[in-house]
Amino acid sequence: MSVIEHDFGKENRLAERRFGKLLELDALHEANIRANPLPYLERASERIFRLHAAMFEAIQAAKEPAPATSPGVNQVLVDKAEYLGLKTCLALLEKAYADYGAQED
Repeated sequence: MSVIEHDFGKENRLAERRFGKLLELDALHEANIRANPLPYLERASERIFRLHAAMFEAIQAAKEPAPATSPGVNQVLVDKAEYLGLKTCLALLEKAYADYGAQED
């Protein structure tokens, strides 16, 4: 005897639920995502664009030369561990932008 497997749309519902979570929507939007996905896809596209722009701006800000010391400029001292953490973050941003951001250019 064999068993016929059928998920009754479970896989699609899980995908819709995951998509809603990624867009930070509540469970009430699941049916709307299924019925009319275009506004949600546009929202996701806009969010991706903003993240891409933020990555680009962060990388550009890190590459700008430090302004010359003048009377109005304050210096901030950080310990070595925090500095290395910031450098690691910059390296991760640059790698992510090279892997994902540059594909769209």
